[in-house]
Amino acid sequence: MAADSMEIDDALYSRQRYVLGDTAMQKMAQSHVFLSGIGGLGVEIAKNIILAGVKALTVHDTKQCTKWDLGINFFIHEDDITSQRNRAEATLHRIAELNPYVHVAASVVPLDETTDLSFLKQYQCVILTEVSLLLQKKINDFCHAQQPPIKFISADVYGICSRLFCDFGDEFEVLDTTGEEPKEIFISNITQSNPGIVTCLENHPHRLETGQFLTFREVNGMSCLNGSTHQITVVSPYSFSIGDTSDMEPYLHGGIAVQVKTPKMFYFERLEKQIINPLCLVADFSKPEAPLQIHVAMLALNHFQENFGRGPNIGCLQDAEEMLKIAMSVSETLENKPQVNGDVVKWLSRTAQGFLAPLAAAVGGVASQEVLKAVTGKFSPLQQWLYIDMLDIVTPLEKMGCEEFLPRGDRYDALRACIGDSLCQKLHDLNVFLVGCGAIGCEMLKNFALLGVGTGQDKGLVTITDPDLIEKSNLNRQFLFRPHHIQKPKSYTAAEATLNINPYLKIDSYINKVCPATENTYSDEFYTKQDVIVTALDNVEARRYIDSRCVANLRPLIDSGTMGTKGHTEVIVPHLTESYNSHRDPPEEEIPFCTLKSFPAAIEHTIQWARDKFESSFSHKPSLFNKFWQTYPSAEEVLQRIKSGESLEGCFHVIKTLSRRPRSWTQCVELARVKFEKYFSHKALQLLHSFPLDTRLKDGSLFWQSPKRPPFPVKFEFNDPLHYGFIVSAAKLFATVYCVPFTEKDLSEETILKIISAVKVPEFRPSNKVVQTDETARKPDHIPVSSEDERNAIFQLEKSIVSNEALENDLQMKPISFEKDDDSNGHIDFITAASNLRAKMYNIEPADRFKTKRIAGKIIPAIATATAAVSGLVSMLFKMLKMYVSFSYCSLPKTTVVWILINATLIEPH
Repeated sequence: MAADSMEIDDALYSRQRYVLGDTAMQKMAQSHVFLSGIGGLGVEIAKNIILAGVKALTVHDTKQCTKWDLGINFFIHEDDITSQRNRAEATLHRIAELNPYVHVAASVVPLDETTDLSFLKQYQCVILTEVSLLLQKKINDFCHAQQPPIKFISADVYGICSRLFCDFGDEFEVLDTTGEEPKEIFISNITQSNPGIVTCLENHPHRLETGQFLTFREVNGMSCLNGSTHQITVVSPYSFSIGDTSDMEPYLHGGIAVQVKTPKMFYFERLEKQIINPLCLVADFSKPEAPLQIHVAMLALNHFQENFGRGPNIGCLQDAEEMLKIAMSVSETLENKPQVNGDVVKWLSRTAQGFLAPLAAAVGGVASQEVLKAVTGKFSPLQQWLYIDMLDIVTPLEKMGCEEFLPRGDRYDALRACIGDSLCQKLHDLNVFLVGCGAIGCEMLKNFALLGVGTGQDKGLVTITDPDLIEKSNLNRQFLFRPHHIQKPKSYTAAEATLNINPYLKIDSYINKVCPATENTYSDEFYTKQDVIVTALDNVEARRYIDSRCVANLRPLIDSGTMGTKGHTEVIVPHLTESYNSHRDPPEEEIPFCTLKSFPAAIEHTIQWARDKFESSFSHKPSLFNKFWQTYPSAEEVLQRIKSGESLEGCFHVIKTLSRRPRSWTQCVELARVKFEKYFSHKALQLLHSFPLDTRLKDGSLFWQSPKRPPFPVKFEFNDPLHYGFIVSAAKLFATVYCVPFTEKDLSEETILKIISAVKVPEFRPSNKVVQTDETARKPDHIPVSSEDERNAIFQLEKSIVSNEALENDLQMKPISFEKDDDSNGHIDFITAASNLRAKMYNIEPADRFKTKRIAGKIIPAIATATAAVSGLVSMLFKMLKMYVSFSYCSLPKTTVVWILINATLIEPH
């Protein structure tokens, strides 16, 4: 995305565009961001916002690289330590190569209480990590006072606790709080009352909320509603009220209510005030009291640092007692005087010097998303504190001596300070099977490398598999890949990149699919050797298969996924939790066949129709054509067989295709023009012939009423870009499947116009075929062939043979596989044109190419911020499951094998 021209590189940003939208993307491409502190949390935030595509990022740090950084910062290497490089300068080129559209600069000048902060005026957002609370307050006051305010974010990870704070100024307007598509509701009735009650079509819940706004269109009878906007109150899942309709005309039929997105104002307070009276988001509803308890504990930690000029020593009970005293006094200064949790304070003190990379990944993902909200005005921002902790893991640590947590001079000292050396060793000895090396897979491998998973001297191995090759669109989220990796296997490339983070990792990479068809690839013995299986893929059937193998072999499975800014994680332990297969996602709502064929009511219907036309015309029929002629190698043989009365499956359709085969570019254009008339004119005329506009049902109601929309024929206009676009894209695809060459000159308007002007378009002749109106009816598998059709087939085949148009080359076609991400192939061009012409025929609001591509390609919106956050949460759950493994032998019946999860300790009976 070039910031100067504001053009969006769709090949790179396509998945993210569906999350943010073009307006937000362009705002982001104009934003300058300042980030102080390139430790483990800072580098996570930098990675995510660079991948997202801000215009410029300045990374600031005054510290030198140390051995400690190897376990927390995935972009610091051994040679940076020996060279004593500054952390910002060491990571600069590595984070800059994540996105060539983002200008990244490094700053190493001191930033303290004496610094002139006027240099921050050039930035729209300032992010602070590893900065003292006093300096945070000063910088926050400066940012808040600017006009417009500089958006301020501070984030920190101390041991097993983390915090995030946002201040976007006194008033911050958000144009779209959810990012969801505006809902469209088909109406079945509106009462003439006060308040008027709007009822939706049967079995179509509106899924609205009280207070939202709707506008109306296509209402018959109560026509004054059309174009008006109303705030609604939900009455039931299928009805809502809109105010007084008693003086309006009676409702007759039809109508669509469309959700209206309205801006919302958010109000923020300065850090100084929020410290005393914090507004906290509760992230874990099982512990609603936790945010305030951690708030007090982390303030006590800040005071300890100010008082002693250092943090509490690792595992030091004396420092923990001192911090507890400070916490008691801090609590008294807060408005609600929250209760101090001594255990929280103690464990924060004991681990504060340490660092958990998965926790940083989770907080970094959320913090990065807040940056994007700050610079785009999209999505509801955090108000104003978020605390994420790993206090669940402390119970097994109680019995460990202080020496377990002390530094050993290696890359795992930061982790060791939090969980102890014994548990570090168990992490190193783990065998992990990671299925999928996409966005979550890359993030997981980074977390594994920082944790030292699979680095044990005698035990431990990470096995990864992914059959896919790297595409340009992957580079926006799958941060281990670079442009020169495009078209290389994901698994091999990811393995190599992970070894750059931790060269001691033992990793085996494969390009195998994991599914029933390849079940021999990974045996039961392989599964039983794994301590945990992690799935990071979007193929539901593959996930279900892997789950069944895990249950059969008593292996824990961790599953996760994202869709836009949403994400999920799920821990599956055989015989303890539900398995993946024990619940089913709601089935995808299938569009009825009659709706697709004759009665579309929404743009999704016309897009699916166009997608089906593409598949039928350019993939399915050519494939069947080739298969037939591979079975029957000569036209003469086929002719002889059908003359003798033999029935050959698919014969009629194949001969029809052969006899109409275009053999020149002119004939391809002519075919496209004839298809235009058939699809967008004759189809409408036929439906209106079968069901005239005044047709009524048995109950006396009109046939053509919502959601059925009457079609009207589209008259071909060469100068209409939509019409012209259909002709060109269809002709190119016909030329491809029929192996007809064409040149740039053939594609010129002059050539196309000349061909079209000479086309004799068949006149419409009404048919008496029955039009399917039953929504439960499915598409027929076979269309019966009449005896007249068979006689005609014999005649056509004889004609082709005599004309020498049934030779070997004539009996071959080139099927096209739909590819949504190659803009040069014309696939989306055809579907967009065909869909919008059909929409025009039915008076449906058209969709641009961007939306059409998402729906036709079934693209899952994705963004790096959500991916990073989910992977961090997975890694935390991963540790809770398997880092505290104790093998105990229990006397159980042979048929009973269980997994017991007690206080985050997994006990594996045999």
